[in-house]
Amino acid sequence: MSKKEQTIIAVDAMGGDYAPDEIVKGAVAAAKLYKDRNVKIILVGQQDAVEKSLSKVDSANLNIEVVHASEIIEMAESPTKAVKKKKDSSIVKCISLVSENKAQAFVSAGNTGACMTASFFYLGRIKGIERPAIAALLPTINRTPALLLDAGANSDCEPSMLIQFAQMGEIFSSKVLEIDNPRVGILNIGGESSKGNTLALNTYKLLKENNKGLNFVGNVEGRDVFLGACDVIVCDGFTGNVTLKVAEGVAKMLVQILKDELSQGSRNKLGAVLAKPAFKRLKKRIDYEEYGGSLLLGVNGICVIAHGGSNDSAIKNAIRVGIESVEKDVTSKILGLCEMSTV
Repeated sequence: MSKKEQTIIAVDAMGGDYAPDEIVKGAVAAAKLYKDRNVKIILVGQQDAVEKSLSKVDSANLNIEVVHASEIIEMAESPTKAVKKKKDSSIVKCISLVSENKAQAFVSAGNTGACMTASFFYLGRIKGIERPAIAALLPTINRTPALLLDAGANSDCEPSMLIQFAQMGEIFSSKVLEIDNPRVGILNIGGESSKGNTLALNTYKLLKENNKGLNFVGNVEGRDVFLGACDVIVCDGFTGNVTLKVAEGVAKMLVQILKDELSQGSRNKLGAVLAKPAFKRLKKRIDYEEYGGSLLLGVNGICVIAHGGSNDSAIKNAIRVGIESVEKDVTSKILGLCEMSTV
């Protein structure tokens, strides 16, 4: 994508536990960060609420537009019913902007199911992709994160779907994360080819017989994911979502334990002061806020799904994921993969 072309990101200002204030703060931070890269951010939501949030932060001279959407899809609502009924919701309006080529990507910390459903309805699947997948970044002992997919879009999968997930993940990992020849593995209960359920066994067999041009390294156990054993890890959405949530919980636990232990006693407190820069770096490496959001790969557009509990930092980074995916033209590269009939 030419640097002269404008990148427009539609942001669901009403989605998430801390909307609209934290969403707006994150959008403003992103607009400041990318001010010199011709990026425009459209905040979509109830206009009065969004403008009130904007008035609390310094947004002067930033390329931010507010588009009114009168409805909100709540977290507990049925995704399909809500998307069909609430045509003027912030989620639907964001995705409509992408489908109408008025934005190149959308970001939401709202109802994940509604984001996926609206993406299917308004953007559609890339031809040749059976089911889109949520691609989530996980921290590793290396400084390069691993990409896990599916992280929650499809609870039940077929081997052919996992192979497509692997191919889409390889494209994102190589083009956006700039990993040379990404290693692809299957999340499993053991490294041996004979381990796992029917899905894992059949997927392993297919990839071993024809790796589809992937750098397939076999099965990867859960503990090895965070040790950097693989760059792209594939599994069904049920397993992936559990893995993602466990990782988030462990990260929060570690940070809290360190805080608790270092607040005990004057010697520990002194040590905490001296080690503060290191602890900040640790938090940065394991905190989901730093990764921003997960891409919904396989739909005909850039869709970034952020954590429901996202703060302004997480939203800023989710917008970064959207911008990078647009600039690296991820959707077109997946489309090109399908046209070559390698999926």
